Amino acid sequence: MADLQALPLSGIRVLDLTTVVYGPYTTQLLGDFGADVIKIERPGGDSTRMVGPARNEGMAALYMGINRNKRSLVLDLKHEPARQALWRLIEGADMFVHNMRPQKMAALGFDPDSVMARKPDIVYGGLHGYREEGPYGTRPAYDDVIQGESGIAGTFTVRDGAPVLAPTVIADKTAGLLASSGLIAALFQRLRTGKGVYVETAMFEALVGYTLLEHHYGAMFVPPEGEPGYVRVLSPERKPYTTSDGYICMLAYTDKQWRSFWDLAQKPEFHDDPRFSSMAVRAQHIDELYAITGGLLVERTTAEWLELLRTAEIPCGPVNRLEDLRSDQQLEATGFFRAHEHPTEGAMEVPDTAFRFDRQALPVHHHAPGLGEHSREVLGEAGYSEQEIDAILGPKT
Repeated sequence: MADLQALPLSGIRVLDLTTVVYGPYTTQLLGDFGADVIKIERPGGDSTRMVGPARNEGMAALYMGINRNKRSLVLDLKHEPARQALWRLIEGADMFVHNMRPQKMAALGFDPDSVMARKPDIVYGGLHGYREEGPYGTRPAYDDVIQGESGIAGTFTVRDGAPVLAPTVIADKTAGLLASSGLIAALFQRLRTGKGVYVETAMFEALVGYTLLEHHYGAMFVPPEGEPGYVRVLSPERKPYTTSDGYICMLAYTDKQWRSFWDLAQKPEFHDDPRFSSMAVRAQHIDELYAITGGLLVERTTAEWLELLRTAEIPCGPVNRLEDLRSDQQLEATGFFRAHEHPTEGAMEVPDTAFRFDRQALPVHHHAPGLGEHSREVLGEAGYSEQEIDAILGPKT
């Protein structure tokens, strides 16, 4: 899809006042879909510019991974000329997105009521830690804290006896996915009604709902029909299985898949075992089922099991390390890792998005920007003269 005008959000301008991971991932998704995302940074820039390996200062790996398809403008919103410049940019924007605490945004004068009064058809995205009207609404929030508060870390206690943080920023990224969905839905609503929308996405509430999708379980009913917690995924026996030379992930799920597995394992006696005769009954004996399965899988190599299980159409796969992903056959065949030449950082590799439109991958149509790389360009597009831009940014250096 080389034609940028063909991208679904082409022509949509997003003012992106977000930092760290949650907000920038949200707006990168909008940029991937073709929006003109203007990343508005304070002097010094987003803190992630300094996180991870880098070839040049301010262009570290974490920043680069979540800020492609954007332009960068530096504004010091503590100063009146910069605030007035932001107001002018708002006049020409379709969307305004930030992940500051609402009280801090209100102190700057850019709360939703103020912005929507000046620009009634704008989509205003407030990416908060907690819903603003609740008792937690003034608190800062980061991924580790939300993993704990939302129940994600606590589910490990049920299984392993101690809480554990998932080794990925799952709260930030999940909330970002949800926020981008809400913002795109709001754009569609604006298209239908002509009116702006204030969309709040709160990490805590988002991740509680995410966790309870399966874990609400028996507590969903009034009165409860059982305890919260999806028993299959909380089983201490649910883990990568050990083979004779490594590990494998396998999930026989249906009655047919389990019958096939017992045949492959040469254990036909389990066909008629009353503990495993149906999905509902298996759920009641899940620890026993997975323990028996683990004892059988250890008898052959990973390669042997993968061939047998795939032939029987039982879902399975190897346990990849991060460094294994680059040589994965599926990812190689689909061109998932794409070569990218950054104008200042040189050759690099960009993972693909989840999406294809008409069988075409979404392009990297703009590199991750240097700090303030587009300040003069963006302000010039807003109609400012060079002298006025100097007053907003400071003189050229």
